[in-house]
Amino acid sequence: MTSQTTVEKASREPQDTAVPAPAKGLRGHPWLTLFSVAIGVMMVALDGTIVAIANPAIQQDLGASLADVQWITNGYMLALAVSLITAGKLGDRFGHRQTFLIGVVGFAAASGAIGFSSSVALVIAFRVLQGLFGALLMPAALGLLRATFPAEKLNMAIGIWGMVIGASTAGGPILGGVLVEHVNWQSVFFINVPVGVIALVLGLVILRDHRAENAPRSFDIGGIVLLSQAMFCLIWALIKGAEWGWGDYKTLGFLGAAVALFVVFAFSQKNVREPLIPLAMFRSVPLSAGAVLMVLMAFAFMGGLFFVTFYLQNVHGLSPVDSGLHLLPLTGMMIVASPLAGAMITKFGPRVPLVGGMVCTAVAMFGMSQLEIGTSTLTMSIWFGLLGLGLAPVMVGATEVIVGNAPMELSGVAGGLQQAAMQVGGSLGTAVLGAVMASQVDSKLADNWTAAKLPPLTPEQLDAASSAVEVGVPPVDGNTPPEVAAQIAGVAHDTFVSGMSTAFTVAGIVAVVAALVATLTKRGANAEAGAGAGHI
Repeated sequence: MTSQTTVEKASREPQDTAVPAPAKGLRGHPWLTLFSVAIGVMMVALDGTIVAIANPAIQQDLGASLADVQWITNGYMLALAVSLITAGKLGDRFGHRQTFLIGVVGFAAASGAIGFSSSVALVIAFRVLQGLFGALLMPAALGLLRATFPAEKLNMAIGIWGMVIGASTAGGPILGGVLVEHVNWQSVFFINVPVGVIALVLGLVILRDHRAENAPRSFDIGGIVLLSQAMFCLIWALIKGAEWGWGDYKTLGFLGAAVALFVVFAFSQKNVREPLIPLAMFRSVPLSAGAVLMVLMAFAFMGGLFFVTFYLQNVHGLSPVDSGLHLLPLTGMMIVASPLAGAMITKFGPRVPLVGGMVCTAVAMFGMSQLEIGTSTLTMSIWFGLLGLGLAPVMVGATEVIVGNAPMELSGVAGGLQQAAMQVGGSLGTAVLGAVMASQVDSKLADNWTAAKLPPLTPEQLDAASSAVEVGVPPVDGNTPPEVAAQIAGVAHDTFVSGMSTAFTVAGIVAVVAALVATLTKRGANAEAGAGAGHI
């Protein structure tokens, strides 16, 4: 049976929308299930941004380059992105409860290993493991909610689930700031160990096993390999492009390989019995628009947040805690706006809130492109708050748009696709905007250095200075006279802010495109189908 036939059959067949019998005791209780999975999901979402505030400390402690720091983020998000769809199928096949619990244990163990790591290479390696185990958590959590809650309460549960993700994503920098300043950067990862233990105990006691009756019974290994290779080639080319040169044969070779692998992957999905991603799913315009919207939103948000932490700490000279507090308007607005956005989406549908949210995001990005070295806290707070207001509807509405427009038999795949789109977007945003920053610094630093009448630099010294300026650090040492150090700091900060301005402008343009894509979304036809069905 082809993937197209499978999707069309799933769409035609009536869905089981039976309401589950009331749970006896703790096992399978809907609201306790939500609480249990929310702790695990919070751990994964938090790690998507909590590391951003620790990046400067990791860079200094381990002597990491900009590319190394990017891979600490990209390795995690890329592993998530590549694994989420496969993880969704694993949950459908073997049970969401087991998949969730394995993910919790593995994620906590990998977090502890990062805390004990003494090199950047080990940090990146264990971050990849974090991503792989985190991928098991996300679709499994959504699958447990869909199978536990009755149809009339499922949207409310998914709204709270989305709020937890949004609040955790936004709250990462604040918690990270407190831990980095008052403990160390390792504590950012060690904190996941006790949280993971709590999530495991609650999961063993509360979660009830659910499996889709018509779930896939095989796995598209070839598709997994092709998609992983394509994503690696794409991200690697974007990260190394600024160093190699965008016209260099190595950059073009990796980009060409990525395109070729994506094409081969697409064709392979038509010729396997149970493909990794049934391409017929994308016949649904709202589902496709929702996936693209998540990629574009995460591109702007995660890519922009990457530079905000360096701007606050290395340009404004703020401590990690103060940096986190400066982002409180972003965090607070997302926490406040998320339940309101969920209510609006439930009542009016997702289109208007999503379009409005991306318009607010675009305005905030363009506003942040005007940040300067001496920008006041009030001005920054306005733009950060507007960004939180814009992101909330997208975070909450993504599940209904993507999962709700997919057939029930493919809900695990759709749940994985939703989260994969966000992780791919975040990884691409960090890589592309990092490349924009590197390109701007390379093109302007030498001229700014000469204009300030500073001592000339050799090509090797200029390369080293560029690497420092890309993260807002003035290239000075202890032997530099104070007046010269002040001049170098001025040049470094001016150059960094100029590059950041260009990066935020690009992010704003991407957000505008996302607002246009959001006009194609609508409430899912299958949003409530199968809720509470399929108990074992």
